[in-house]
Amino acid sequence: MADLNRQVILTSRPAGVAQAENFAIRHAPVQQSAPGQILVRNHYLSIEPAMRGWIADTGNYAAPVAIGSVMRSLASGEVVASAHPDYAVGEHVSGWFGWQDYACVAADQVVQRTSAAEMRASLGILGINGMTAYLALTLVGQPRAGDIIAVSTAAGAVGSAVGQIARILGCRTIGLAGGPDKARRCVEDYGYDHAIDYRTDDIGAAIARHAPDGVDIYFDNVAGAISDAVVPHLAQRGRVVVCGTASIDRWAPWPTGPRVERHLLVKRARMEGFVIFDHVDRYAEATAQLQAWIAQGRLTWREDILDGIEACPDALAGLYRGENDGKRLIRLV
Repeated sequence: MADLNRQVILTSRPAGVAQAENFAIRHAPVQQSAPGQILVRNHYLSIEPAMRGWIADTGNYAAPVAIGSVMRSLASGEVVASAHPDYAVGEHVSGWFGWQDYACVAADQVVQRTSAAEMRASLGILGINGMTAYLALTLVGQPRAGDIIAVSTAAGAVGSAVGQIARILGCRTIGLAGGPDKARRCVEDYGYDHAIDYRTDDIGAAIARHAPDGVDIYFDNVAGAISDAVVPHLAQRGRVVVCGTASIDRWAPWPTGPRVERHLLVKRARMEGFVIFDHVDRYAEATAQLQAWIAQGRLTWREDILDGIEACPDALAGLYRGENDGKRLIRLV
């Protein structure tokens, strides 16, 4: 085990999407586990679109990451020292371990046990991305066979899983993605019935063509102009799952846009936000179902892996630039 721990810390509060200059890499001694703690050697670090909100100073569902502290992140790795009776050296776990080589944490920071073979998946399809797709769709979207569902960022880690799960449940699917390559992958890799390139296509006209009787479920990962174009095409009793606001890069001034109230009223539609951290009690259920579908060959996913902790500072900005091809991870080497 190394004596020094490389850590990526937040050095300044960004205006909008965090850039590389908002972070720095520091070296600190590896902390020894105290009673009740475990020491994890991280192998993979997760990059989440939600990180933009975690480091904002206003308007989020979690306390902001403090300036000068290790960047909050899910990670997966191996237990290399344990002072907790439930965890043994050599086990593999994923949890809130941060952007660093080693994490000395209490047991409540562990999200799930995993295996060496599933360390990457535990941060994506078997982690909060897959669990969000499954739980948000089923609990809020309440899909029924024959429903038409539209999904924004449909080629992303959450959106690609939503589309496949919706198909498994008997729905017809429309994916909205940025660029011809991602639109093509929606159909070819993730089984969407139709794909819309929101950068070049007329979204409203395309939705009307693919769903002439309206969209039953809109799984919204972006908000903004894309959602403004989709909401007018909701079907009677339509449901909008608000899962992300990726198109909004800052909270001041508060974003404005077309009003949705008339659409919700006249169509008796429903719009509801979903945050995965409200559903910790259902993680095991969601993971078991996802594992079953994977074993049956019904779920697929892609990973975009960057090597080395030096890739961390620019990794989130790159995600928002659309550079990733699947779930973005940092592999520590």
